[in-house]
Amino acid sequence: MNSIWTIARKELSDSLRNRWLMAISLVFATLALGIAWFGAAASGQVGYASTPATIASLASLGIFLIPLIALLLAYDAIVGEEEGGTLLLLLTYPLSRSQLLLGKFLGHGLTLALATVIGFGVAGVAIAVLVDDVAIASLAVAMLRFIGSTVLLGWGFIALAYLISVRVSEKPIAAGLALAIWFFFVLIFDLLLLGTLVASEGQFSAELLPWLLMLNPTDIYRLLNIVAFGDSAQLSGVLSLGADLPIGFAGLWLGLVLWFAIPLAGALLLFRNRRI
Repeated sequence: MNSIWTIARKELSDSLRNRWLMAISLVFATLALGIAWFGAAASGQVGYASTPATIASLASLGIFLIPLIALLLAYDAIVGEEEGGTLLLLLTYPLSRSQLLLGKFLGHGLTLALATVIGFGVAGVAIAVLVDDVAIASLAVAMLRFIGSTVLLGWGFIALAYLISVRVSEKPIAAGLALAIWFFFVLIFDLLLLGTLVASEGQFSAELLPWLLMLNPTDIYRLLNIVAFGDSAQLSGVLSLGADLPIGFAGLWLGLVLWFAIPLAGALLLFRNRRI
């Protein structure tokens, strides 16, 4: 465990030195505050609208931003060390491959988690202080749920980045695959699901279709932050299928956990068998 924590501290220190942590926190705080105060501008209203509307807008932002930042943070975790000639050096220490990978994951995961807590936490505190008549307890629960699910979503894409990084031999290939993963889960998956629904003319199994949303962590993330308020009217497009899922919030949380646990386990297995 000491070896894992040592590697994690190094990754976290590198993120601090490279201003990654500061930059991500600043981006999160700025965008969150902007959405909180101007998210309803399209309807002619400027100012804080409501907690459900703000969380829904933040979740819509999160599915674009969090996966991209997570992939950029971790896509070269292993292949970058190998190209730089430091991977062999690291493995000469009394350190197993599993400890090295888990340490790097912990470091990158802490970087993203701290940035998320700081950035969105600042926005939550600002809303509580500056907005009159806001329900503090409701806001706190919603922000905690949103921050927790955002961290898990980020960890899922960090794990996917590790799966790429231990499989390829060149950084440009890893970067290209990371971008392809972002496009697939953020932009293409829901279009494919909607196309399947339309092409089948309603013949596709109505019981199976909602479960396909669980194959996309960004859909789980949005469901978790929108359905929690009991307002199914906010579910549009393929997300409306999520209202028929019988798994509840515990199942959605478990889905996000599995989305980082399974790819991370796959990355560990591939890294153990990788020739260096």
